[in-house]
Amino acid sequence: MIDHTGIGVADVARSAIFYDAVLSAFGMRRVAQLPESDGRDAVGYGVDYPVFWIDRFHPHSVKQHTAFAARSRAEVDAFHAAALKSGGTDNGPPGLRSTAQGYPPGYYAAFVFDPDGNNMEALFRER
Repeated sequence: MIDHTGIGVADVARSAIFYDAVLSAFGMRRVAQLPESDGRDAVGYGVDYPVFWIDRFHPHSVKQHTAFAARSRAEVDAFHAAALKSGGTDNGPPGLRSTAQGYPPGYYAAFVFDPDGNNMEALFRER
């Protein structure tokens, strides 16, 4: 089980604007911020504890993929809309994904590229 994870970004301030918006779709917010003055320059997101970090001290622009579990189709839709309004680029609009493409039945997802080109996904697994 993963406790927390993160990605490197080229510009923490620019990326924080994007992640402030898209992670709010899941009820997450900034819960930690490390100062640039000591070389760490990072922002942590979560509900009470940082579970997802963006920072300048890990490699950036390596085209990573992160998928966030949503509690409903509406959260997936909100994630996608917030991403497009906050500097993200569409990489697959919200919708059911095809089992012919290897997705399990009931896989509702949306994909966006963040400002560094990382592929971010929101998904809801219908049971």
